Amino acid sequence: MRRREFIALLGGAAAMRPLAARAERAPEQILYFTCSAGYRHEVIPLSQTILTQLGKSSGRFEVSVTEDPSEFSAERLERYAAVMFYTSGELPMSASEKTALLDFVRSGGGFIGIHSATDTFYGWPDYLDLIGGYFNGHPWHQAVTIEVVDPGDPLVAFLGSALQFEDEIYQISDFDLGGSNVLLRLDQSSVDLGKNGVHRRFYGWPLAWTRSYGQGRVFYVALGHDASVWHDARYQQLLGNAMLWSMRRPR
Repeated sequence: MRRREFIALLGGAAAMRPLAARAERAPEQILYFTCSAGYRHEVIPLSQTILTQLGKSSGRFEVSVTEDPSEFSAERLERYAAVMFYTSGELPMSASEKTALLDFVRSGGGFIGIHSATDTFYGWPDYLDLIGGYFNGHPWHQAVTIEVVDPGDPLVAFLGSALQFEDEIYQISDFDLGGSNVLLRLDQSSVDLGKNGVHRRFYGWPLAWTRSYGQGRVFYVALGHDASVWHDARYQQLLGNAMLWSMRRPR
């Protein structure tokens, strides 16, 4: 090989190395916030383990668990691509920490709410604008049929048209139907609508939805009370899909 051709070959290899490095992206970081100011769910430690393992298995994201509200600052949130809440009650977050969370999502960060994330911040209207609805009782804790409302959505397409789960079933009030894309909804024929505490609403009983908040993507799922749900491969895949979607990463 001539010297000039050899130098050109070396130059081409050097130019390819940065491309290869970019192709091997470092895993995205997700902050999992499990602070409870109200009812604390027994399943939270299991959820932390499963989500951490999901990240390791995928190689595409890593989950950091915290109950420290001080993690919500503009500087610290720069490390994360998404935030997940499994929370309850009026969390001890300062005004600046709340602002940092909203600014993070508005500017393109992901937000994932699990189960009692809708049982959180009833006194903070901006949070309702973020998540899209509030918990309003759970009259059923049983096996139910769940309709896949939007089976064409890649987040839930793998579930088919319907599925069965046994869990604590939430009702949602103040639901922003117009601003939300409902993915899963309770099949009301699978429960007793005459039970005490049942609240009928025109939008039924949504159990999972997506919405936009500024430039950010928001996902919420009401399931997740029971350990059996967390061990279910379908639920794990749904959460994995949601995390990648919220970060705008292909599944």
